[in-house]
Amino acid sequence: AGKYYQHAPTETSQATLASVSPVFAVMKFDKEGNTTYFEKKKTELYQELGLQARDLRFQHVMSIATRNNRIIMRMEFLKAVITPEFLLILDYRNLSLEHWLLNELASQLAGEGQLVTYSLPFEFRAIEAILQYWISKLQGRLNTLQPQIIETLEALVDPKLLSVDRSKLHILLQNGKSLSELETDVKVFKETILEILDEEEVIEELCLSKWTDPQVFEESTSGIDHAEEMELLLENYYRQAEDLLNEARELRVLIDDSESIIFINLDSHRNVMMRLNLQLTMGTFSVSLFGLIGVAFGMNLESSLEEDPRIFWLVTGIMFLGSGLMWRRLLSFLGRHLEPPLPPHVPAVLKKSQPASGRVEIKTSLKGETFGLSRGTLTNQ
Repeated sequence: AGKYYQHAPTETSQATLASVSPVFAVMKFDKEGNTTYFEKKKTELYQELGLQARDLRFQHVMSIATRNNRIIMRMEFLKAVITPEFLLILDYRNLSLEHWLLNELASQLAGEGQLVTYSLPFEFRAIEAILQYWISKLQGRLNTLQPQIIETLEALVDPKLLSVDRSKLHILLQNGKSLSELETDVKVFKETILEILDEEEVIEELCLSKWTDPQVFEESTSGIDHAEEMELLLENYYRQAEDLLNEARELRVLIDDSESIIFINLDSHRNVMMRLNLQLTMGTFSVSLFGLIGVAFGMNLESSLEEDPRIFWLVTGIMFLGSGLMWRRLLSFLGRHLEPPLPPHVPAVLKKSQPASGRVEIKTSLKGETFGLSRGTLTNQ
């Protein structure tokens, strides 16, 4: 009874784990492009494929690996298992993959598409179809971002604008984040392919039919080197990813340059406003200084000048004339100190003499090195 009591929880836990084992929605493609759908538990699926449980783990990473004559491709949300006879797409639902799977992938595997590797074994077609889909997805993201970023930058860099539209800056910030995410995805895609290109054994393992089909093995040993074809296939998509990354970098440089231009325009407008404020301050100072005359005459002091009607116009004219002359003087002082200094003048004779002397020294040194003569000998001659 004690033994039964100890083993009962273990059997119950195993039954519970088997009941809650994740179920894969699988789409299967054969060599002719025929498609079948089915659902299968993870435990049953990896046992049928001869894989380990960790090989079908839910990981949104990017990797290409071989296990037991099977190719496991993870392109973030896209998970595929490739064999010499068929291709399995796991968890294809709710991933916006139905259009590509139904309308493009089946025809490409059957030879109706534009795959370069159609004359090669089935795994070549499957790998190229998945890589082509992923690189086209990355290219589509860049094609969507590029016109938006350029349009936003053109609106922000306009020198006629005295202020920057905050809504445009918000759009540029969001597009910049999307561009950074795109650059990261392209770099990960490049590094994944580069890891395979650096390992010759992995490239050999990707050629599944070479080790299972005797006819393919004979072709590989006699004429067609399937490992070399696989390497060329991966290098092709590595170059496409490199070109895509260069376009994204150019767009990033354009954003950085435009930000510098925006800051320069804002600094220029700020300097104009500061100079205008300084001019108005000088004008206020000039008027206030000569306004002391009016203040002095406005005091309740008895003199003979207030009896003359022309004194008002005379004092007012002196105030306005003095204020204007002082303001003009201050503005000229401000202009002299704000204008950039002129470059020093170089005489024409000095400009002509410097290259000539340089040529003479070069010729003399060359002659001395060529004929093995010392400087003293050349001076005597």
